[in-house]
Amino acid sequence: MLFAFIAGAVGFLVFHQGGFWALTQAGVLKANTWSMATTRPLGVPAVISYVFWTGLWGVVAALVVPRLPGALRGPWGWILFAAIVPTLVNWFIVLPLKGAPMGGGFNMPGVALAPLVYGFWGLGMWLVMQLLQQTTSSGARA
Repeated sequence: MLFAFIAGAVGFLVFHQGGFWALTQAGVLKANTWSMATTRPLGVPAVISYVFWTGLWGVVAALVVPRLPGALRGPWGWILFAAIVPTLVNWFIVLPLKGAPMGGGFNMPGVALAPLVYGFWGLGMWLVMQLLQQTTSSGARA
């Protein structure tokens, strides 16, 4: 499960935040990537909070995806898991708990692009898991 946590966290830093950064640079949307602004209640930088939570999502994905049928056990399972489950949890639980409207108000283009970037994060988690598992199976220890 350590590898899954690392995969979720590294996938977030590189693929999730990289995806939102690229869309911001392209002028498609405006996202605060790799934010060092503090979050409540602990006052830690947002990026550190997200690394922790996305690491936990990596563990959940590692428990769920291998139990999916057929081709969904591979990269497509990771992509679809990340595009659907954390996105819905964010929209319908996390944002309202933070006092924001559900789905951030479901404004375009964010409502369409968020699941795409989350899916990109899922691909990143799968890639990092593959790398970590290959490193371990070739004799190196994590």
